[in-house]
Amino acid sequence: MQEALTAAQEAEVKELARAIAEAASDEFLRLARTLVGSGASPFGKTEFATRDTLLKVGAKAYEQHLAQKKRIRRVQCDLPGL
Repeated sequence: MQEALTAAQEAEVKELARAIAEAASDEFLRLARTLVGSGASPFGKTEFATRDTLLKVGAKAYEQHLAQKKRIRRVQCDLPGL
């Protein structure tokens, strides 16, 4: 079980979630179009298209997380005394 996050970590989580949602907004629209346009069957071609789109969302999440870590590290290095 994961330990509770600190207030600073929760703030980081919210910022990361916002960045991921913004970066992946096109993929979310594509996912919704795929699901709505699939008719009654979420399997077969729809299943593969959905999986591909969600993998792209995961890649965007990693990109945003790494960019956030890089930005935090850069700010810490710019602080006096570090």
